[in-house]
Amino acid sequence: MNNKKYALALDLKNDDVLIQEYIAYHQKVWPEIKKSITDAGIVNMEIFRFTNRLFMIMEVDETFSFERKAKMDADNPKVQEWEELMWKYQDAIPGAKDGEKWVMMEKIFDLIA
Repeated sequence: MNNKKYALALDLKNDDVLIQEYIAYHQKVWPEIKKSITDAGIVNMEIFRFTNRLFMIMEVDETFSFERKAKMDADNPKVQEWEELMWKYQDAIPGAKDGEKWVMMEKIFDLIA
């Protein structure tokens, strides 16, 4: 099984209180959100932060697609509730399209490739 990896970026509002609240939510992610992530074929997800910039690494299996994940999320009221809540903390990264949250990053180096 060859899993694929995706790297994505997002900014948070540049407010220390909001950033700490966002971190607290992510230390206790709702179980329904975790289930929606794994049900979509995401086998591992890590989020890193520097000041208000976030970087996510997603490792996915062969069942994953962004289109399938988007449809699953749209059909899941709990995911919609989470996403609505997270917009309180998130800012689109420069260069993102209107309404776009996490944006795909381009891999430019791979030590073992």
